[in-house]
Amino acid sequence: MRLCHRLSWYLQIIVHFLPIARDLPALPLPSIKRRSLSRAGKAGILVGLDLPNNDNHRMSSDTTHHRQQEPVVTLEIGEGRRITLLGTAHVSRASAEKVRELLDSGDYDAVAVELCPSRHNALLNPDSLARMDLFQVIRAGKVPMVTASLALGAYQQRLAEQFGIEPGAEMKAAVEVARRDDLPVLLIDREIGTTLKRIYRKVPWWKRLYLFSGLLASLVSSEKVSEEEIERLKEGDILETTFAQFADQERDLFEPLIDERDRYMAARLLEELERTDHRHILAVVGAGHLQGIQRYLRELPGEPGEVIRELDRLPPPSPWPRLIPWLIVALILAGFTIGFMRSPELGWQMVADWVLINGGLAALGAAIAMAHPLTVIGAFLAAPLTSLNPTVGAGMVTAAIEAWLRKPTVEDFSRLRKEVSHLKGWWHNRVARIFLIFTLSSLGSAAGTYLAGFRIFGRLSG
Repeated sequence: MRLCHRLSWYLQIIVHFLPIARDLPALPLPSIKRRSLSRAGKAGILVGLDLPNNDNHRMSSDTTHHRQQEPVVTLEIGEGRRITLLGTAHVSRASAEKVRELLDSGDYDAVAVELCPSRHNALLNPDSLARMDLFQVIRAGKVPMVTASLALGAYQQRLAEQFGIEPGAEMKAAVEVARRDDLPVLLIDREIGTTLKRIYRKVPWWKRLYLFSGLLASLVSSEKVSEEEIERLKEGDILETTFAQFADQERDLFEPLIDERDRYMAARLLEELERTDHRHILAVVGAGHLQGIQRYLRELPGEPGEVIRELDRLPPPSPWPRLIPWLIVALILAGFTIGFMRSPELGWQMVADWVLINGGLAALGAAIAMAHPLTVIGAFLAAPLTSLNPTVGAGMVTAAIEAWLRKPTVEDFSRLRKEVSHLKGWWHNRVARIFLIFTLSSLGSAAGTYLAGFRIFGRLSG
C-alpha cells in the first residue's frame, strides 16, 4: 500500500475525534452473518441481518457495480428488547438513505448515534466557526487543535465535493428524523477530549509526527476515492485484512481510537436499556465499529456503568513532556554562562548564534506563510525569547500580531471550511493564514532551538 493510502487510513480514523471537522468515511466492516449466544443475563440471540427485500438486492458476480447494502445487525437483549446496529460510511449517500428508510418504518422507539455532545453540537451548528473568538483560541493554546481540525476537514470536504453529499449526513439525518418523530436521541460516543488525551498518553512522540505527516499528506494529495469504492469496502475481505494489519502494527493507536470506543458505545447502549423502557433502539454507527460493538454487546467485560467510568478516566500524565522543555532551557542558559565565563567574546558569539538561528527560522516560517512584514519581524524578535520560556510559544506571538494587523472579516470565517479544502486557501483566507503562521513559525522556532543549541555546544567543545 502506498504511503499516501496508508496515511489516509489513519486520517479516516483520527477524524472521529475532532470537534470542528466532521466525520470522514469511517472504515466499514462487513456484515456478520453468524449466529451467536451471549453470556447469561446480557445480550441474547443475534437474530440476523435486517436487509429489506433480499431478492431485489442480492448481489452476483456480474452485478458488482451495484450499490452494496448497508450492514444492519439486530441483537435481542434480554426479554423482548432489541438493539439494531446500522453500519454506515460517513460520506456515503446510501448510508443517509438507509437511515431514513429504517426510521420511517416506525419500528424504533429511540435512536442512538455515534456522537458525543461536542461532535453533536458541531454537526448541528456548522456555523460555529464563524462565531469563533480568534484571540481566545490563541490565548487558550487551542490553535494546534483547530488547525488539525481544519486540515482533516479539508480532506473530508474534498471527498464531500466529489460525492455531492454533506459529511456526516447519515448522523444528521438520524437526529433530524428522530426529532421529527419525537424519538429520544442517545449520544453514545465518548467525549472527544477524553479520547484525544488517552491517545496522546499512549502514542509515542514519533508516531505523533507520523500522524502529523498524514495531515500534510491529506492537504497536498490530489488522489480521489470513488463512492463506489467506499461502498465496495462493505464486501469485507479488503477491510478485514486492512483492519487486521492496523490492529497488529498500531495497537497503541487502535485501542483508544477503535476498541475502547466500541466498548464504550456498547456499554452506553446497555446502560440506556437498563435505565429506560426503550424496547427497540436503532444505533447509527460507522461500519468500522459494527463488529466491535456487536462483540461487546454480547460479552461486555463488567457492568455498563463501571466500563464507562473506567474508559472516561484519564491516565496520569507523564512528567517528561513538561520537564524536557525546561531541561533544554537550563542547558542553553548553562551554555551561555560557561561561554561568558571563558570570554565575553565567546559568550556574545553564542548569543548571536541563538538569536540568528532561532529567530531566523521562526521568521522564515512566518514568511513562508505569507505573514505581514511586521509579523515576520515579530517572529524574529520573539522566538529567541519565547524559546527560553516554555509557557509562551513563538506561534502565539506571531498569530496574535497577524490577527491584530490583518483582522479577519466575517466573510473569512464563513468561507473558512470551504477554502481550506484546497492548499491555496490556507494562504488566501485570513483566518486559515493565522493558523498557518502559528504552525510554521512554531516549527521554525522549535527547529532553531535545537540547531542553535548544537551550535552553542559546538563552540564550547571546539
